Amino acid sequence: MAHSLSAKKRIRQNIKSRMINRGRKSAVKAQIKKFEDAIASGQADVAKTQFTALTKSIDQVAATSTMHKNTASRMKSRLAKKLNAMKA
Repeated sequence: MAHSLSAKKRIRQNIKSRMINRGRKSAVKAQIKKFEDAIASGQADVAKTQFTALTKSIDQVAATSTMHKNTASRMKSRLAKKLNAMKA
C-alpha cells in the first residue's frame, strides 16, 4: 500500500483514468459490433454511415492517451477493408 500523499493521489487518478479509458474503449467496441452487423446483413448504405461515425470516434479516442495512433490506424484500415470487400 502507498504511504506518501502523492502516491495515494496517483492511485486515485489511475482509478479514474482507468474507468474513463474503459468506457471509451467499450463505446468503440459497441460501434464496431454495429458496423459488422450491418456488413453481415448486407446493408451497404448503413455500413457506410456506421463506418464514417466509427472512424470519427476512433480518431477521437486516439487523440487522447486511451489508444495509440497506430492501433487506431490499423483498426480503421481493417474495417475499411471489410467495407470495400462487401461493396465488391
